[in-house]
Order: sequence, then C-alpha cells, then structure tokens
Amino acid sequence: MRKTAAALITLGLAALALAGCSAGPSFAGQACSEMPTSSALTNSVTVKGDFGKEPSVALSLPTKVQKASVDDLIHGTGAAITTKNQPFVADIALYDAQTGQRIGATGFDGTTAVADVNTLAAQAKVLGDALECAKAGSRLLIGFPAGTAAKGAAVGVVDVRTVFLPHAEGSLEYNDALGLPTVVRAPDGRPGVIIPDAKKPTKQVVQTLIHGDGAKVKKTDGVRVQFTSVDWDTRKVVNSTWDSQSAVISGAAGIEGQTVGSQVLLIVPPAAAGQSTGSDGNGTQAIVVDILGIDNSSATGQ
Repeated sequence: MRKTAAALITLGLAALALAGCSAGPSFAGQACSEMPTSSALTNSVTVKGDFGKEPSVALSLPTKVQKASVDDLIHGTGAAITTKNQPFVADIALYDAQTGQRIGATGFDGTTAVADVNTLAAQAKVLGDALECAKAGSRLLIGFPAGTAAKGAAVGVVDVRTVFLPHAEGSLEYNDALGLPTVVRAPDGRPGVIIPDAKKPTKQVVQTLIHGDGAKVKKTDGVRVQFTSVDWDTRKVVNSTWDSQSAVISGAAGIEGQTVGSQVLLIVPPAAAGQSTGSDGNGTQAIVVDILGIDNSSATGQ
C-alpha cells in the first residue's frame, strides 16, 4: 500500500558490498512513496490529541470503509520501516466503523511490545501493509474493510513511536585475522558465515566487522539485535533471529562498548559459554550480531 511494488542468504555466497546511499528509503528493494495515500476516510474521521498519547477519535456514523487505506495524519521525520523483520514500536487504537465505539487499544504509555511487519501482517494484513515505509513519529489513519481486523469494518489510529535499524549500518572495518570465519551479506543485510579450514580458537574472539555511529552500549543496556550462530565443526546454523523476530540481550561479552549500527563477529568456545553447545560436544560457535538499537524497556538480562 505505501510502496510502489512488493533473500535469503546461503553459506558460500560471494561477498556483497554494503548498499550505497539512495535518494530515499525503500521497502523490500522498492522505493517508498514520499506522498501518503489519500482516501476519503479523513473526511469521516476526526482525530485529536498529542502524538504518543491515546487519541480522541470521532467518526461520522456510519463510516464506510470499502477498501483498505492509510493516511498520514502526522508525517514523521524519523527512521523508516524498510524491511518486513525490522523491529519497531507502534501503538494502535481500533474503532468500529458502524458504531464509533472503541474495539481496543494498546497502552500508549511506553509499555507496548516491539513488533515487525511480519508479525503484525500475520494478525491483520492491512495493518502490516500500512506500516511499510512508515517513519518514526508518524500518526497513521487506517481503514480496515469488514473481516480484516474485526467482524465489521473498522478504523485504526497508529502512532509509530520507535523504529530500530533494519541491520548493521556504518563503515566497514578492516580485520587482518587469518583463520577466522568470513562474513558475507545479502542486500537486506542478512549475514552468511563461511567457516575456514583452520584450527578453531580456544578462547573467545571479538571482531568488529561494521562500525556503527550510534550510541555506545553500556554493560547494563538491553540491546536490540539480529544474530546468526553457526557451529564451527558442522558449519550449520544453530540459531538465527532473521526469520523470526529480533531479540534483546544484555551483559553479553563482546557487545559492551560497541556502538549501535555495528556488526560484531564473536567466536565463542564452550568454555566461554559455560557449557557444551555444539553437536560434537565441543560447541565452538561463530556468532554474527547486528546491533540495531538500545532497548532498555525490553531488557531481559540474558
């Protein structure tokens, strides 16, 4: 809806350079429209109140919602949502288009959980579509035809509060470290890890691959990340957040002192992990971590 049209990395993929600067944000490789969709819904719905607080919404009854629509009531100037698994925080209030009664709402108090387009689209495709290309600081008015968010037609007001980075962004770091894995990247930033034919390290190794220009991570910070972990011996992916949801970690060795936007390669032997984690009982893992932002509201202590 907000894009002009609608890669999974495999091990051994040829190295790809980081995407260069473009004229504007894009979603899934397609340019975002700078102009919001215009619909008749703004003639039937009045929204008052400050951004970030639950709005006061009045509908001309009954409000007709014959097709899905989205309008920018407030055009945000923050980071844009550019990928389906990019984490963000958005509050929503939903109203029955026939009665004007509120169906439900999130907290509008800083307690709303982090989501992404994938998870919201699974609940209501119209909502996921509407958030594509939306920027932090935006207030959206969304029209939901009958059966897409509720039994009848509905109207939603969404405040996009926070948008985290979609992947590591910054300057490439040169590392002359023979015998360590090579990390390659798909256009959407997903890493692939190539394990070398070399003796695996016996102590933890930390290597900064991309240096971000964001805030420095403190020991007590909750850190919003995407990561991929590969077993050194089997060369198989042990765990990855890229096809599920981003995660929050805190106090992880090798992450403190890094900056938001950075990508870090960690080589973690079982002695450093405190347990055997691999299929052969040795468990040395190569973990690539993209630092997307500070997220102390979701800190888990992991």
